[in-house]
Amino acid sequence: MEQSNAEQKKYLKQALFEIYDKKYKLLLIIPFLILLFSLAQIGYQIYKTGDFLKRDVSLKGGVTITIPFDKNFDASQIEKQISSKFTKNDIAVRALRSAGSVVGVIVEADIDGNNKAEVGELLASIEDALVIDLEKVDYGIEIIGSSLGASFFRESLIALAIAFLFMGIVVLIYFRTFIPSIAIILAAFSDMVFALAVINLMDVRIGTAGIAAFLMLIGYSVDTDILLSVRVLKRKEGTVMDRIMSSIKTGMTETLTAIVAVTVAMFVTQSEVIRQIMLILLIGLIADIFNTWIQNVGLLRIYVERKAKKGITI
Repeated sequence: MEQSNAEQKKYLKQALFEIYDKKYKLLLIIPFLILLFSLAQIGYQIYKTGDFLKRDVSLKGGVTITIPFDKNFDASQIEKQISSKFTKNDIAVRALRSAGSVVGVIVEADIDGNNKAEVGELLASIEDALVIDLEKVDYGIEIIGSSLGASFFRESLIALAIAFLFMGIVVLIYFRTFIPSIAIILAAFSDMVFALAVINLMDVRIGTAGIAAFLMLIGYSVDTDILLSVRVLKRKEGTVMDRIMSSIKTGMTETLTAIVAVTVAMFVTQSEVIRQIMLILLIGLIADIFNTWIQNVGLLRIYVERKAKKGITI
């Protein structure tokens, strides 16, 4: 019986390898469909909201109120209660924790912080929702103007675009071949687009920390793609498939290690900023498995085969 199970596993492993080895062009449909659906989601987000992501007050301006509070509460219920009085504004409520215990409440609203009447109405709504008297607690208010928030957002996008551009230039200079370089750049782009689409579906409000996470994702994405391209194009020992399998062993070890570390950090941390960064990295790293080991592998093999047909040795 044990021998039969071992044989079945061996047969399944061999069958999967045969599909991966022989049907790599057909497998390219998977990452390209994921990219297409991701772009469609972002397009729908723009059509529905006028923006390609959901920004928090740090990127569009508004008011952040931090209130000491040591009782457990339902953040979604509090959010709904406050939102009922601010139907035209985005309201976000989350718990502030320390050592696993609730120590405060953070309320964010994209209202005009200089409008005393609006701020007063927001404070009154919070008092009603939490059943507290804010005059008796030492709460804090942080105001970010809409122009300042828009400036943060614009400059963050410029920084992201410049980082991506320079990454592409470095890759092109190093490999000096168009198709392999574009395959690396496309894989990184696909990772970022997929992460953004999933974040939109999860209705996560992106702040400056989220933009920083996308910057980090560029580095995580190109790491395994460069590893793959270097081994396939620069090394000569073994067949192309041997080099690909060697890259998978090293690259998947790196990716899975990063996924474990990011997942642990996401669940252990008490900081919403760190949690948002870890969430974006986790989604991007999962996407990178498909975009590197199916998409990039497929494009590289097509490139190598075309070169071989022309009598050019890789």
